[in-house]
Amino acid sequence: MSYIKDYIKENRERFFEELFGLIRIPSISSEASHKSDMIKCAEHWKYLLKQAGADKAEVMHTKGNPIVYGEKIIDPSKPTVIVYGHYDVMPVDPIELWKTEPFEPVIKEGKIWARGADDDKGQSFMHAKAFELMVKTKTLPCNVKFMLEGEEEIGSPSLTEWCAEQKDLLKGDVILVSDTGMIASDIPSITTGLRGLAYWEVEVTGPDHDLHSGIFGGAVANPINVLCKMIADLHDENGKITIPGFYDDVLVVSDEERQLLAGKPFNEEDYKKAIDVKALKGEKGFTTCERTGIRPCLDVCGIWGGYTGEGSKTVLPSKAFAKISTRLVPNQDHKKIAQLFKEYFEKVAPEYVKVEVRPLHGGQGYVCPIDLPAYKAAEKAYVEVFGKRPIPVRSGGSIPIISRFEEVLGIKSILMGFGLESDAIHSPNENYPVENFLKGIETIPLFYKYFAEMK
Repeated sequence: MSYIKDYIKENRERFFEELFGLIRIPSISSEASHKSDMIKCAEHWKYLLKQAGADKAEVMHTKGNPIVYGEKIIDPSKPTVIVYGHYDVMPVDPIELWKTEPFEPVIKEGKIWARGADDDKGQSFMHAKAFELMVKTKTLPCNVKFMLEGEEEIGSPSLTEWCAEQKDLLKGDVILVSDTGMIASDIPSITTGLRGLAYWEVEVTGPDHDLHSGIFGGAVANPINVLCKMIADLHDENGKITIPGFYDDVLVVSDEERQLLAGKPFNEEDYKKAIDVKALKGEKGFTTCERTGIRPCLDVCGIWGGYTGEGSKTVLPSKAFAKISTRLVPNQDHKKIAQLFKEYFEKVAPEYVKVEVRPLHGGQGYVCPIDLPAYKAAEKAYVEVFGKRPIPVRSGGSIPIISRFEEVLGIKSILMGFGLESDAIHSPNENYPVENFLKGIETIPLFYKYFAEMK
């Protein structure tokens, strides 16, 4: 599609100037001192959407930061793509580690350096410019709606309620998101799965006060010893989680998708070297990439009790504590798993201790079937731009708002991310390769083209 490349080439410098204007607004959602910047950034996005060709753009208020909504309806009978992004960014501390000013973007070494360059101003801005390209060249084949929030970095506390209130406004066929990444600059990938999460704090109590370990040791159960044994028993010899019913709802990934997942470049020796371990451990029968993408896991995130100060203190503690989390695969309900764990852990507690399990928080996983028309459209778009088929990737992490979109709006999301692991999002010296930014603008219109044809 030569007209796409021609438009990008002709407007490249303007694209950067407009993106830099957006980045210069320090829209840090977690810091109250930047509240006015959140409003300013939302208003600026409204302006950008209008300039790009939206027929309607407005800043809509919530209990928290505003949501920017924009749309262009070319024909109600045609498919509608909803673009989701976020305009809030992470804090910049520690500021002394930055090599450039975090909110004064610069291009060097082929990269844009600034807070928000990738996450998510740079990636969201690609969609605005791809939309502009289609409008100006009269090639827009679908209706488009934009939904840009200012609270993603603090858990999107206002977005679910806003979506429920605006269900009629947000009718569409697919939600298009660029807030993820690719395996490498020359290896495109589409994130097809996100793991869910369930998290607890457990408390094990033995005697009602700390005891002398010499006088009582060997006669009274030590809560720390008991807790460690209970935790160890949560996995069997094959690395499977022993909680009854835990795997009942786990979706079995097809052989076809497992073969595609296996196409992801992965060097086990480099992986071990990067984290300085001699061997890897996980559920038997699955590869390392599968263990972190298509299978659930359970881990202790923290454990404490007794005396941990300097020197020694011969004490048999009264209490022991741990924070335990599970990463869940699509179809596992985090509320159900939270209850299963609580019931099991309290039931298997020996009679010489008392156990209390306190659920803390959780969220659903998400999966996008690779036979979905929107996935096929994205796949064709990547092939045309990158010359190779994208690899479907199941991410080990969680983006709870994606599953909430499906729950509230009943719409699937396509995660077409163009960032790289080296972009240092959330860290000092965040950056975004210029090539990825421009290729994103080139790829997105092709998604629209093929999606409209398939619908």
